[in-house]
Amino acid sequence: MSRKSFSPATEAPTADGAGESFARAKRSLGQNFLSDPNTAAKIVSACGIAAGDTVIEIGPGRGALTGLIAAAGPSSFLALEKDRELAAHLSRTHPSLAVALTDALRQDWSRLDRLSGNVRIIGNLPYNIASPLLWDLCAGATRFTRAAFMVQHEVALRLCAGPGGREYGALSAWIASHVRVAYCFKVPPTVFRPRPKVDSAVVAMTPLPLSDRPAEPLALAKLLKTLFSKRRKQLGGILKAWRGPELDDWLAGQGIRLTDRPETLAPKQLAGLAEMLKMRLTS
Repeated sequence: MSRKSFSPATEAPTADGAGESFARAKRSLGQNFLSDPNTAAKIVSACGIAAGDTVIEIGPGRGALTGLIAAAGPSSFLALEKDRELAAHLSRTHPSLAVALTDALRQDWSRLDRLSGNVRIIGNLPYNIASPLLWDLCAGATRFTRAAFMVQHEVALRLCAGPGGREYGALSAWIASHVRVAYCFKVPPTVFRPRPKVDSAVVAMTPLPLSDRPAEPLALAKLLKTLFSKRRKQLGGILKAWRGPELDDWLAGQGIRLTDRPETLAPKQLAGLAEMLKMRLTS
């Protein structure tokens, strides 16, 4: 399956109606529409948009953030929307906005690095796509200035978690290997229509320098999925098939014991272990 480029849809979407009644929330797309202008303003503020920036909005929905983003004066503003009816509504209500009728999960995020100037990314992410989307985005885009996303509160805690806690897992270590994450604020269900059954939260991200990112990302991805699928087991057991004097010496040099469990390893240690095992992980 090929990935799509960052450009407006070539087929213009069409729909009728306006206001909240024009597009009911679709459960299949995980839609819960933000309806509180104060929360919307706080999210846009967390992204730090300034005049002249390039902005990508993911999943604008009914446009709760869109008008505020446009008012900040970006030189370029593209919205990625999967819902045909909502994309059509955005095109009508914001004629100067470029709207791409597309699935954000299918984007090649490395293309953002070709854009000049300050690139900022923002979105109220559906709960059912937030984790895989952020995994791909943080790995693919290396030069954006800042990103701000609203996600399920539980996911926000995982994104910000450090080693040793129960929230720390493959997603935590992967994200921390590519970006710095800041927890901004919690968002209650009451500001959405329809109301979700859980709290949300806003997080902000800035990319790490290329020199601090993992040297073997493909190996790291495979290692994280292997380790954290067996997170209750000890490292000695999980790594048994790959063990030898070289690996044992490396672990000892890092202060890692064979009786430790995956959640005790810091992102840098996991990246180093992936580099040590790259031939076995990627063969």
